[in-house]
Amino acid sequence: MLRSRSIFRLPWLAATLLACTAAHAGGTGYRYDTVHSQILFSITHDGYSRPFGRLHIARGWLRFDPDDWSKSATVLDIDLAGLDMGDADWNKAVLKPALLDAAHDRYAHFASTSVQRIDDRHGVLRGQLTLRGITRPVSLAFTLNRVGRTIYGLHTVAGFSASTTLDRTDFGIIAHPGSIGRHVTVWLEIEAIRDDRAIPPGKDRP
Repeated sequence: MLRSRSIFRLPWLAATLLACTAAHAGGTGYRYDTVHSQILFSITHDGYSRPFGRLHIARGWLRFDPDDWSKSATVLDIDLAGLDMGDADWNKAVLKPALLDAAHDRYAHFASTSVQRIDDRHGVLRGQLTLRGITRPVSLAFTLNRVGRTIYGLHTVAGFSASTTLDRTDFGIIAHPGSIGRHVTVWLEIEAIRDDRAIPPGKDRP
């Protein structure tokens, strides 16, 4: 009787193992940790200094294949309304229509088009950035800092550092040319949490 029960359970066990194997094989999805991910930018102010501002990722997903970086991809939205320049009045000034125009387009949107691996830790992420309704190609040099379990073993996290330089006039931001610099340096410090459900259906392949 025990042997018969074991035979009947074999198909169920096989199906379970196959499902687990498939999930593991396709398990390259990550969701952005919006708490520990930050975007910093700097631009000249009247030539006196290069003050910093800070933004946060509102939402997004990452597909990262450690064996073949070319299969990786990402989509993310940046919350412009959460801008922090270190002063409330300064925040309001930068968010006005002449500059970021956050009331009209609250989110900047980035969608990758390719990932190039340079060596074991460095690569170039290329994609399209949409800001103020204008879309332009952007390239970001990035470093893979670490992929591993957290100290308490709760999550698997992938961490990256990236940087790029943008020309604000490419996105229609042409106000105050005498006092605000044209080129904006951007740094991203990114953490993404392993989540196989993070990638929308149909986006699980390059």
